[in-house]
Amino acid sequence: MQNEKVTFENDDGQVLSGLMALPETPPRAHALFAHCFTCSKNLKAATNIARALTDAGIAVLRFDFTGLGQSEGDFADTNFSSNVSDLLAAVRFLDANYRAPDILVGHSLGGTAVLQAAADVPSAVAVATIGSPSDPDHVRHLFSGAEETLRDTGVAEVDLGGRPFTIKRQFLDDLQRHELPETIRSLRKALLVLHAPLDDIVEIRNASELFARALHPKSFISLDKADHLLSREEDSRYAGHVLAAWASRYLGVEGAPAETGALDAGDYETAARTRIGGFRTEVLAGGHALIADEPASVGGTGEGPSPYDLLSAALAACTSMTLKMYASHKKLDLQAATVRVRHGKIHASDCEDCENKEGRIDQFERQLLLTGNLSDAERRRLLEIADRCPVHRTLHAEVKVRTALADS
Repeated sequence: MQNEKVTFENDDGQVLSGLMALPETPPRAHALFAHCFTCSKNLKAATNIARALTDAGIAVLRFDFTGLGQSEGDFADTNFSSNVSDLLAAVRFLDANYRAPDILVGHSLGGTAVLQAAADVPSAVAVATIGSPSDPDHVRHLFSGAEETLRDTGVAEVDLGGRPFTIKRQFLDDLQRHELPETIRSLRKALLVLHAPLDDIVEIRNASELFARALHPKSFISLDKADHLLSREEDSRYAGHVLAAWASRYLGVEGAPAETGALDAGDYETAARTRIGGFRTEVLAGGHALIADEPASVGGTGEGPSPYDLLSAALAACTSMTLKMYASHKKLDLQAATVRVRHGKIHASDCEDCENKEGRIDQFERQLLLTGNLSDAERRRLLEIADRCPVHRTLHAEVKVRTALADS
């Protein structure tokens, strides 16, 4: 990823600071990223998401809103309307210097602003929000201790994310002038809503409201145990990879070679694609987008499980499902089956029950943790049932892999 520092003016003539992240090859699409309320373009999560998008050939502009980061202006004079205006100024800059954005992405209140601005960005075919409020007025609770002061004096200092910010009454008044329901319903663009169920800043109900208001095509992705700022590296990288895979479906860039389009797979089919420059691999399995990779120690980036990790995961998942299915059928009190699998290669001569005694063989060590009120006999029986897992049987059976060249 190559970063170019850029600047452009907003409607008030103030200079806004931005970073243009460019892929190593000519971009097949351009995205505009709006960061969270009081954050800056240098937020680690924003950087990781931009990197994932550029890895997929998508250029990304992220910038500091007026009065934040390295942009000019006074934050106290800004509001939700000025954020939307700044976004549209960024769109004009992209259009004049690179290409009008195909994708709009917003984090937290930035996502809400993106939804508001989307109607004025005809070039955009896809819009994504990350942990975003379903209504701009949602941020009012951040100033709950200062509202009386704001009403009485028109200005107050509030603590936002551990930093002091001066807020004026006009900010609250502006929030009340924006209602998103009709804006979302008339979006006419593909929508992706990403949200963490445990987000304690913007509750998950906001994602439900956004999704319910939007018309298809729309998608929802749970960010599982992530926090609001996606502070864990793996959470922001995951969000970026999912975003890139999802957006690819709607880009349809003319003249792009087939291999740069969205990865697809038919029923009962898994597809994988590795591009030049590393081991990072896109995987589409059962309609679910995944990333496979190798550890940095062998030349990868560690952004996803290795092929053997995925094989071990298949064995572990199949085993736990098989145990649960058997326990349900026999009405055993198996509350949870946790399966751990470790893969390695050993010398065949060290394997007492192996027919082949030459060279090295693959060995999967499987450990079961059975939770529930089970007798010793029931536990022993479940240990036997583990070997009936279909993936286990496949690994022990004669397997043929037939390979052919596909038409380009």
